[in-house]
Amino acid sequence: MQKPLSEVAQTDAQPRTQRVKLVETPGGLLGGLDAASTAALLSSAADLTLVLDRDGVVLEVYTGSDEMAKEGYRRLVGQPWVETVTPDSRAKVEALLHDAGDPAPHKWRHVNQASARGGDVPVLFSAARVGPDGRVVAFGRDLRDMAALQQRLVDAQQSLERDYWRLRNVETRYRMLFQMSSEAILIVDAASERVVEANPAAGELLGENSKRLVGRTLAEALGAAGAQSVQGLVAGVRASGRADEVAMRLGPERRELMVSSFYFRQGNDALYLLRISAPRSDVAVAPGSKAVLRALEHAIDAFVVTDLDGRVIGANRAFLDLVQAPTETQVRGESLDHWIGRSRVDFSVLMANLRQHGSIRLFGTTLTSEHGATAEVEISGVSIPVADPPCMGFNIRNVGRRVVTEPAQGAELPISVGQLTELVGRVPLKDLVRDATDLVEKLCIEAALQLTQNNRASAAEVLGLSRQSLYVKLRRYGLIDAGAETEDSGPAP
Repeated sequence: MQKPLSEVAQTDAQPRTQRVKLVETPGGLLGGLDAASTAALLSSAADLTLVLDRDGVVLEVYTGSDEMAKEGYRRLVGQPWVETVTPDSRAKVEALLHDAGDPAPHKWRHVNQASARGGDVPVLFSAARVGPDGRVVAFGRDLRDMAALQQRLVDAQQSLERDYWRLRNVETRYRMLFQMSSEAILIVDAASERVVEANPAAGELLGENSKRLVGRTLAEALGAAGAQSVQGLVAGVRASGRADEVAMRLGPERRELMVSSFYFRQGNDALYLLRISAPRSDVAVAPGSKAVLRALEHAIDAFVVTDLDGRVIGANRAFLDLVQAPTETQVRGESLDHWIGRSRVDFSVLMANLRQHGSIRLFGTTLTSEHGATAEVEISGVSIPVADPPCMGFNIRNVGRRVVTEPAQGAELPISVGQLTELVGRVPLKDLVRDATDLVEKLCIEAALQLTQNNRASAAEVLGLSRQSLYVKLRRYGLIDAGAETEDSGPAP
C-alpha cells in the first residue's frame, strides 16, 4: 500500500533540513580533523598556503602544485613573512596581516614572493586569522600562468599596433603616389564596373572633378564609345591576367588615348586599375629616326633594346621569331638572360664587358627559345647610358645555319696565350683548357724534334713517350703525313 503524499513529503524534507544545519555549522564537519587531514586540506586549498603566528612568522608551508614545490618555500619556516617578499610587496603583507582578523570579506593582494631558485613568483594572497592563539593562514594563488597569458596578450596587441602603423604608412605612400601621378588612373570595381577611386590627373583628363567621378559607371565616366573599348580590355585582363593596350576616343574632339588595365584583388573585392595616357605615336620623332626604326623593325637579324639591367624594353619581329614569342608584350620586361647564354655566367660576362667598354662585338653564345630549342648566336651590343631612358641595344645573329667545314687534322691552334685569353667569355672554360693543353703539347713536341734534329725515336725518349704515342700525337697535330710510319735517321742526341 502506497504512503500518502503528505507523509512522503515530510520524509524527504527531513534530510534536507539536517543538511542545511550541517552547512550552517561547519565546525561540526571540520572540527574533528586530525593533523594529516588538516595538512591535506591546506595543501589542496591553494597553490601556496602559509601558517603564521600572531607576529607574522611562518610556522608551516603547504604547496598545492609541483611548480610551487620546486621553488623551495620550505625554507620560509621560522622567518617573518614580510622579509621573504620583495620590497614593493612588504606593505601589502602588512595590510594582509592587519586585516586578517576583520570579519568583513578579505581582500586579495598581489605579492611578489621571493624564490629559492632566484627571481620572484607573483602570488595572489588572502589571509584569515584562525584559532584562539591568533594564528593566521595565508592562501596564495600562483599568477605565473596568468602573467604569461597577459604578456602574450600585450605582445599580440603591440604586434597588431605595429602592423597597423605599417599599413598606415604604406597607405600614406600609396595615397601620395596616387594623387601626385601625372598619369590618369582609375580604380574600378570589377562586379559593378563603377569607379572606386580616381586621381586628380584622371579628373583633369576627363574634364570632371576626381571626387565626382567616384561612384559613376564606366559609361558615365568615359562615354559609351570609350566604355565599350575598355570593357573589351578588362574582359581580356580577367580571362588571361594581362592584355595589350587599347585605343579609346574621348570627348567631342575625339581625342585618341591609350588605356591599359591591371587586375588585382583587395580582400573579397576584384578591382581593375585603368591607366590612361597619350599614345606613343604622339611623341615627336625625326623623319630619319623613323626610317631607322622601321629598318630595325624589319631587319633580318634580331634586335632588342633593354634597360641597363638587361630587361627588355622593345624588340623587332626577328627577335620574336628567334625566341618563339607571339607578341612583343610577352617579352617586354623579361631579363635577356631568360633566353641568352649556356648558363647565367655567359650573360654576366656579356653585361660586364658591355658596361666596361661600352660595346662588344661577335660574342659567341647560345639562345634558348620559349619552347626549348637552342641555336648558336653571335651578339654585338652597345650601351647608351645618356639616352632617356638609359638603354642597351643588342644585335643577335643566328650562326647555326652557317656552312662550317670540318677542320682538317692538324688544324692551326692558337699560337699565343693572348689569343686564348681573348676567347674568355666566348668559349667555355673546359674548351679553353683543352686548347691550352693541346697548344702546350704541340710546342713541346716541336721543341723535342728540333732538339733531336727530327729524330723521332730520340724525341719520344726525351718526352717520356712511347714511339707509338708520339706518332699518334704527330699525326694529330699535322707534324707528319697520316701514312708515315718510319722515323728519320737523324743522329741521336
